[in-house]
Amino acid sequence: MNKAMVAAGVACVLVGASVPVTGMLDGYPILAGQAIRYAVGALTLLLWLRGRLKMPSWRDTPGLIGMVGAGMLGFNAGILVAQRYATPGFVAAVLGASPLVLAVIAPAMAGKMPNPRTVVGALLVVTGVVVLTGGGSWHGPGLVLSLLVLAGEASFTLAGVGVVRRIGPAAASTWACVGAAVGGSVFTTWRGEWALPTWQQALALVLLGVLVTAVGFVFWYRGVSALGADRVGVLIGLMPLSGLGVAVIVGAQPLTITALFGALVVALGCAAGLSGNRDRSRTCRRRRDPAPTPEPAPTGSP
Repeated sequence: MNKAMVAAGVACVLVGASVPVTGMLDGYPILAGQAIRYAVGALTLLLWLRGRLKMPSWRDTPGLIGMVGAGMLGFNAGILVAQRYATPGFVAAVLGASPLVLAVIAPAMAGKMPNPRTVVGALLVVTGVVVLTGGGSWHGPGLVLSLLVLAGEASFTLAGVGVVRRIGPAAASTWACVGAAVGGSVFTTWRGEWALPTWQQALALVLLGVLVTAVGFVFWYRGVSALGADRVGVLIGLMPLSGLGVAVIVGAQPLTITALFGALVVALGCAAGLSGNRDRSRTCRRRRDPAPTPEPAPTGSP
């Protein structure tokens, strides 16, 4: 479980630290960039799997559609539109609520009550992210659009739970990338937005496709599979933390007391949300079950 936790944390750090790389794509057609990025991610995963790719079933179709439509293409398009009516800080603050959404909805989808520790941790993460981003402001449909972006972010995780359980993190990530690459290519061709990237833009697309998409997706879904969508959600708070770290390192943003306080609150939220056993009742039930054989258990056994 510790490896899965580290993997999911690394995925969030990669996403947050990719902001300067994404900035290298300024001026390049958005849909074309998304199509190429996901194609690079799909190709990377196919080469890594080397013929060990599991095929999805019809049961996985709704989940993959949710991952691709809402969680990938819809999410990226939503961010662009939302920032026309809201400041980036406001959009980031609303996105910061995704740990709380996952902490409540993920257990509900499984017919369970939310884990109190996870909810408390998520609330701390949300508070820390708001402090880090400064809140921001919005006008017109900015709030609604930001909430749609939040829904897309949550859908990327929630829609993938069943798919990951049945075919695994690597296969689920691969098929999602294939779907996003195909869908993005169709929209790009329809809009006539294909363009030849410069070498800097090509480098950015490769980095985003390999690290943030291929590696990041697999690592994230490993965490979802091992920890549960509710608990792993608190690690989303690491995204603005890594983004802040990169901004400070490159001199784009000063390190302030407010930012440090927000980072501390996020860290406390992650620690609280990941503490405890997510399936405590199942563990307790196993301990109450009788032994499979009539012989008494050896002394000192649980």
